[in-house]
Amino acid sequence: MNSNNYSVLCDGFYLDMYLNTKLNLLPQRDTTLAFFERIQRQFPSMGCFYRGENNEYCLEEDHTAGQFRWITLGSDHIGSGIVNPSNFDDAYEQDRLVLELAPYMLSVSHLDVDSLDVTFAMDFDYDGNHDEVIAEALGSPAFNCLLDLPSAKPIDFSPAMVVALSGDFRTQARINIESKTSVYEPKKKEQPEDEAISLSLTIRQYPVTTEKFDFLKSFEYQCRLAEGLMSEKIVPSLVQPLTDVIAQKRLT
Repeated sequence: MNSNNYSVLCDGFYLDMYLNTKLNLLPQRDTTLAFFERIQRQFPSMGCFYRGENNEYCLEEDHTAGQFRWITLGSDHIGSGIVNPSNFDDAYEQDRLVLELAPYMLSVSHLDVDSLDVTFAMDFDYDGNHDEVIAEALGSPAFNCLLDLPSAKPIDFSPAMVVALSGDFRTQARINIESKTSVYEPKKKEQPEDEAISLSLTIRQYPVTTEKFDFLKSFEYQCRLAEGLMSEKIVPSLVQPLTDVIAQKRLT
């Protein structure tokens, strides 16, 4: 399954990568600008540069087309991603460039790496109660023992799980489904326009202490893991039930 197929299943698809560091990352002004200028030479349409919250520096494409690239440089991380990518290769090309440049332009040593994250995320627009949708789509008999009570309705149902994918626990997968319905306004029908039910799968790799951490090798491995889990597990078991319930509720 490619990214176009994922975009059909949801209202927003995101492919993100974060390199998390142990030491303070923010370099001097000249180094910061040189890093982003090098990125812009590869992707000339990334022309929006600004400083965000917590002194995080951002370089982005224009958002109006609904598909755009972004890169961030924070005090303890480098982020790279594409919103609604046309294909995986477009996103991976950008991520690889960031990982190739980080050691040379930002002095990120393999000793400095805390973890590397690859995230596939989806948004599902729904104007009603998000918690009810998630509970109906993904609930279980264990939770239904409470939902079967008279007048019971879920008002905070955002399941999450982290699983180890390796015997040393250094390769992990986190799945998170998040409701945006306020706990304090469970009867509110309309949600803010920019709020949606969100689902994310993150593959996190921690360095092995006895080996030099290879940024690109780990990235390629994590991407393969994420793609496989999305197509074989996440889409049939989580995405499809969510979209089915949303479609049913929109008809009623």
